[in-house]
Order: sequence, then structure tokens, then C-alpha cells
Amino acid sequence: MRLSDSDLTRSVLAVTNHKMEERENLPDFDSHPVSDRQWSKVQDPEMDKYPTTKETDWDHSNSEPLEAKPPGPPITTPPWSLSEAEVSELIAETPNTKTETGFLPILKNRNFLALWSGQVFSQLADKVYLVLTIALVASNFQAPDQTISRWVSAIMIAFTIPAVLFGAAAGVYVDRWPKKAVLVATNLLRGGLVLTLPVLLWLSEGLELGKLPLGFCLLLLVTFLVSTLTQFFAPAEQSAIPLMVERRHLLSANSLYTTTMMGSVIIGFAVGEPLLALADTLFTNLGGGIGIGKELVVGGSYAVAGVLLLSLKTGEKTEVDHEPPHPLADLKDGLRYINDQPKVRNALIQLIILFSIFAALAVLAVRLAEILPGMRASQFGFLLAAVGVGMAAGATTVGYLGHKLSHSQFSLIGSIGMAVALIGLSVFTHNLWISVLFITLLGVFAAIVGVPMQTTIQAETPEEMRGKVFGLQNNATNIALSLPLALAGVAETFLGLPKVFLALAGLAIAGELLNWYISRSNHKVDPI
Repeated sequence: MRLSDSDLTRSVLAVTNHKMEERENLPDFDSHPVSDRQWSKVQDPEMDKYPTTKETDWDHSNSEPLEAKPPGPPITTPPWSLSEAEVSELIAETPNTKTETGFLPILKNRNFLALWSGQVFSQLADKVYLVLTIALVASNFQAPDQTISRWVSAIMIAFTIPAVLFGAAAGVYVDRWPKKAVLVATNLLRGGLVLTLPVLLWLSEGLELGKLPLGFCLLLLVTFLVSTLTQFFAPAEQSAIPLMVERRHLLSANSLYTTTMMGSVIIGFAVGEPLLALADTLFTNLGGGIGIGKELVVGGSYAVAGVLLLSLKTGEKTEVDHEPPHPLADLKDGLRYINDQPKVRNALIQLIILFSIFAALAVLAVRLAEILPGMRASQFGFLLAAVGVGMAAGATTVGYLGHKLSHSQFSLIGSIGMAVALIGLSVFTHNLWISVLFITLLGVFAAIVGVPMQTTIQAETPEEMRGKVFGLQNNATNIALSLPLALAGVAETFLGLPKVFLALAGLAIAGELLNWYISRSNHKVDPI
């Protein structure tokens, strides 16, 4: 039977697709990507400023990247010798792949699942560690007639200084070290440091360093070291996500990452104190009166995270870079890259503004709780938990609906929504449940801004630059947090709470306008 032209065309296309799949599956194409520089061998200093990787070769149009189709059934005979029935059967057997959305595709990814599991235990340990330090201060160093504030302030300073000093430099070294080794080592070392606290406090009991108890100084030192290791863990974790997750699933991966991060804030601060008290009671009863259950819970959580991350396979290059790092030159390289990439720069500005607003909110929540009917200032954590619930809901929404809108559209919607929520807070500062509603909505729209912007930075930054960029991002964010923390309380004293909320709403809109202006001025008004 003679084949029609359309049948013959479809058969030839099937053969072509099969051969292309065979070519794509060759090791030379999949395992050893070759950059444009390697092909041309042209030493152009302008092109050599930044590494070229396969992640930056995507077409920056609004359309989604093409999805590789699984190969159809093997074809052993020429298409022109097939009967019409055989051609129809061949076409029917060719799978029709649909793009999966939401969290299911990334949860099927074993490597991402290992990273996410490690994140759960690591971030819970981070939050509960602060609760642990306050409990140790209260039980070992605070006098009955003293307030705990000055002790806690010293702990917070010790926890914050490494972020400012080492946040950017840590990213330089993360770029040169295997990500898995950094993730595992930082968790195991943090766990080991926490587990040494009972021994250090016991050995230093009754001793002083200057006018301070030696045990408290050792607690500050351990806190400083734990925070320093965290500066290496954070950029390594953010850099590892794009190594294991396809670009089309990055938005869902970051949504789950943000949901977990906010969930750890809620759970860590909400149940940290009763959890540590329960652990201490259980271990005291089982361990013959030795109350080290608190340290075992926090140190054990870090250790569990490290063990879970041992199964991680990042797929990164295994060649060791023997060239010694040049921190200052590498930091300049990272700054130059951010300056030359409008999308990355815009996303970074949006994230800095976002974190600045939430830093101010952390201070203002105390005053808001004080004036809301039925609340006390000490219950401000309830308001921050409402923000966390909103951010978790917003991140989940972005994960499921992320492929229907561009990142720029998400940023616009989120910025307007944050401004509306802040304006609502300025109006209803004396209504408890309406204030809680607007605070929750603020969290929802903050996630709608934050998740796509973080995804933009990951997708647009080459593998060799991610540590530098994420280190600079963490450093800039921590520095940006300090100004609102210092100024929000003063501004509220002189201007009042409603006016400060209105100013924050203006900041959210200004950030989006700046984003729009920079995009227009760079002749790249293309949504991601």
C-alpha cells in the first residue's frame, strides 16, 4: 500500500526524533558541555570576564524552554517500507509528555530530596540554637535582679558579625570547593560545636575573663563559630539547587525551599522552648541527672542534616582547582558580574528591599502587639508567625502557578500586594483580627516577590559564579537588615506606627518602579 505524503512526513520525523535522542544521550554531549570559548579558542578579554556554562545559553524569551521528549520505540526498517497500519501504530506508541508542575517533580528528584531533608534539620537547628543560647544564659549567667536583654544582645551581636564580615568572602571559597563537602562539613562541625557546650560550661564554672564569666565568653565564641560556618553553608545550599534541578523546575524548588525556611522559623521559635525543656527532662531522668538534653537536640539536628547530605550527588565538576583563591579579586569579579547582568541586579535589589521591610516589621511588631487589644508586647511572636504562615502559603502558590506568569509579573503583583497590606496595617492598628489578616497577606505577597527573584538569580548565574553572587547577596542582605533594625523604632517614636507602615508601603512601590526603570534602560524588557 502506498503511503500518503503526510504519513511519510510523520514517519521521517519519528526517525529524525529518534536519531536526535540518540545523539543527545551520547556522553560527549551530556557529560562534558563545551563552552563557546572552547570551540573558538579566541582569547577575548571582554568575553573572558565571566565563565560560560550551559545554563546561560537559554533563549531569554517569554516562552518556556523546550522539554526533551523521551525516545519513541526503536525503528528498524526504513519509513517508506512501512504499511499505513504500522505507521499509525508507531505514532500511537510515541509518548505524549506533559510538563509536570507543583512540588511533585522535584520531590521525585532524589538528590533534591536529600538536600531538602538536610535543609529541614539544619534550619530547625539554626532557629532552636538561638532559643538554646537564651536558655543557657537564663540558667547559668543571669542574676535574679538582672534583665536578660544585655546578655541576649551580646549573643545576637556574636551571631550577626560573621554574616557581615564573612558573608561575601565565604561565597568565593564555595565556588572553588565541592558543594557536597561544604554542606556536609558545615553541618557536622556545627553539631560538634554545640555538643561541646556542656563540657565547656562545666570546665569554666566559677572562672571569669575580665568582668564576664568565662563560660559566657566561651558561649559567645561557639556562637560566633556556628554563625561563621553558616555563612559557608548558605551559599553552598543555594548554589547546589540549580545543579540538581532542571531550569523549568527551579521555581517550584525555590518555593519549597522558602516554605521550609519560613516553616522552620514558625516551628523553631514557637516550639523551641518546650522542645528543649522536654529533652532536658527526658535526658535527666534517663541519664542520671545530667541535663544536657537541650544540647543533644540541637547538635543532633545538625549531625542528622550532615548525614542526610552524605547521599547527595550534585553533578558538579570534579576537577580540583589548584589555583589559590583571590578573595578581593573574586569579589570584584562578582560585583562586576552583578552590575553587567540587569536581571540579576534587579532581583538582588528587590530581595534587599524585601528583607529591609521585614526587618522593620520585626521591630514594629513589638509596638503593634502592645497597642492591639487583647495582646501584650511579649506576644509579638504571634504576629511574626502570621507572616510566616502567609509566606509559606505564598511560596506554595508560586510553586503550583509559577509557569503561568513571568517572574516580572510576579514581582509586580507581589509589590502592589505588599503595599496594599501595609496600607491596611496603617489603618487598622487597633483591630486585632484585621491586623492579623493584613500581616498574613503581607507574607503571601512577600513570597510572591521573593521566590521568583531568588529563582532569577539562580537561573541567570553561571555555576562558576554562583558562590560569589550568593555570598554577596547574603552579605548585602545582612547589611541592609541593620539599618531598618536601627531606624524603625526611632521612626515609630517620632512619626507614629501608621506613618511608618505607609513609608514601608512606599518603599515596596519604589522598589518595583526602580526595577521597571532599570529594565527599560537596559533594552532588555523580556520577562524571565
